Amino acid sequence: MKQYIFSVLAALVISLSHAQTNSKVYYVELIEGQDIDANPIKESEAKSEGKGISIRIYPDISFQTIKGIGGAFNEIGGEALMSLSKSQQNEIMKNLFDVNGANFTVCRTAIGASDFGIDAYSYSEVSNDYKMKKFSIEREKTSVIPFIQMAYKYNPEMELFASPWSPPGWMKESGVMDRGEEFPEKNILKNNPKVYEAYALYFSKYVEAYAKEGISVDKIVIQNEQDISTKYPSNHMPPEEMGEFVIKYLRPQFNKAKTPAEIYAGTFRTAKRLDGLEFVNNTNYREAVDGVGVQYMNSRQIENMQSVYPDINFLHTEGICFGGKNSIDQAFSRFNEVASFINHGVPNFCYWNMILNEDSSSGWGWKQNSLIKINRKEKTVTYNPDYAAMALFGRFMKPGMKRVASASWYGDTITLADDDNVYLFIKNDSDKVKTFDIWLKDDHAQVVDIPANTISVVEVNYKK
Repeated sequence: MKQYIFSVLAALVISLSHAQTNSKVYYVELIEGQDIDANPIKESEAKSEGKGISIRIYPDISFQTIKGIGGAFNEIGGEALMSLSKSQQNEIMKNLFDVNGANFTVCRTAIGASDFGIDAYSYSEVSNDYKMKKFSIEREKTSVIPFIQMAYKYNPEMELFASPWSPPGWMKESGVMDRGEEFPEKNILKNNPKVYEAYALYFSKYVEAYAKEGISVDKIVIQNEQDISTKYPSNHMPPEEMGEFVIKYLRPQFNKAKTPAEIYAGTFRTAKRLDGLEFVNNTNYREAVDGVGVQYMNSRQIENMQSVYPDINFLHTEGICFGGKNSIDQAFSRFNEVASFINHGVPNFCYWNMILNEDSSSGWGWKQNSLIKINRKEKTVTYNPDYAAMALFGRFMKPGMKRVASASWYGDTITLADDDNVYLFIKNDSDKVKTFDIWLKDDHAQVVDIPANTISVVEVNYKK
């Protein structure tokens, strides 16, 4: 007979009615008009009686191993962070990366300019520099690089992946990194072996240069959103071109230079095309890469990619950006977004802008959400609702956990397990308390109350 000890971790208030004892509670609340605290996970105690909605968890049926939660380093966020005092900087980074904070473990950065770079730039600004003699990351030493270096202070085990939004302009038919929507037919790499060789060298030089700054780039994702041409930096790279580039140029260059980073295809979406599915359907292409990066992807297509290629390694690369409103409803929607990837076999979730400035605008003039907003003039720091949701996931969705099976008619839930505990992630975005009846397979465990306007994690500590 199993004996179960329960504690509730995250946005909830729980009671242990069957055990007739009060539990310790940790919770975050998402309530309209209520400020988000830098440490949003709070403690409380509660009781519950009666029966509720049944959730049955199967700890012995497991799926993928979790890699963790993270966000993206970008130039605009780094520049905003550097405008603060050292003590303010350290407080923010501790809240994001410390194990007792948001505990971010798998993060992203751009190779050159993203849309949240201040403007378009690359590390190779001299035309026809095929040997990369003028390659330089100097620009990023004032913002992006110290931003990343500070993260290691609080999480030395953080994993970092990187992708370009565009190759250097001189490598493209258009001659520029951005303005792809003006001439989409030219928003492509030049079909020239010398250019492909130079671009492969560009990737390995980047990994090498960052290593000299104490930053380990663990994975390269070949092209951000490879199916679009936009006014910000972008580059159209069809699956066939991506596969041939890896096989003929990038993998040989990494082998030659002993570049330690893994190579991932993507990042693939499912907006209007199924490029990711097409890529993995080609045996030669999928065997040339270590995995596949996905974002904004319909979960049905994740299942389809797994059906075509059961041994696929996924990497989630970017969360929904929204438009800078940073609303409570959007923060609640993060639960469903994270669940859609984790519950379909993806081992991580990566938020987009961790930090933006007071304007929250890109270098190309539109606003997006962020976890944290910094007013550079007033030196103030605001934690947005998305921060509370992502801090919850980061704190309790730890590397090494396994996703386990569960059954319930109640919307999206996520169930994970480590060696000793089972974790039920659940939300209640209504204005009323909801009661849940938790079972571990055929053993009744506990009735718990999930309070209104919360996202929750119930931790079940059990002994056989």
